[in-house]
Amino acid sequence: MAQNLEVHVTTGSREEAEKVVQAAVEGRLAACAQISGPVTSAYWWQGKLERDEEYSVVMKTTEDRLGELVASVKAAHSYDTPEIVAVPIVGGLGDYLTWIREETAAPSSDG
Repeated sequence: MAQNLEVHVTTGSREEAEKVVQAAVEGRLAACAQISGPVTSAYWWQGKLERDEEYSVVMKTTEDRLGELVASVKAAHSYDTPEIVAVPIVGGLGDYLTWIREETAAPSSDG
């Protein structure tokens, strides 16, 4: 059984976050997503300390769909190197974890 994952992404605007989420959830690459923000991010970029307002996106998926989700986020994202970090979900409500797997299951090639 595929491992459930929580995928974290940051974007430079709410509109971009909405675009990332729309593509991921509509394409069933993520079962659901939440957008929070704005948040303040501090980070090193090209040798310089940066501080920006960003939006945080959290999506639930499975390891089987992670590659496609990463590609979808990169295609919808304006950053050269977007934050895309996946962490395993090690526990939770069984029905919810099953729902994530069901909603992100790859389409069957039977039909």
